[in-house]
Amino acid sequence: MKLHLNTIIEKEGKYFVSRCVELGVVSQGKTIEESQENLKEAVDLYLEDAPVSLRQELTARHPLITSFDLEYA
Repeated sequence: MKLHLNTIIEKEGKYFVSRCVELGVVSQGKTIEESQENLKEAVDLYLEDAPVSLRQELTARHPLITSFDLEYA
């Protein structure tokens, strides 16, 4: 089963922290690429124990991810 999952990556100190938007699973690495590879491994391990219904739900939904600008004083 192939899933399309979204990632948010932020720099925290000397590490990059990756978070899977749909599952809330988090990982880190010294580079963006390492952080994302570590996240893939963490998500794979997470889904091994997840109920089949969650995996089916993930294939059916497609979140809309957007951004906006805000000016404030």
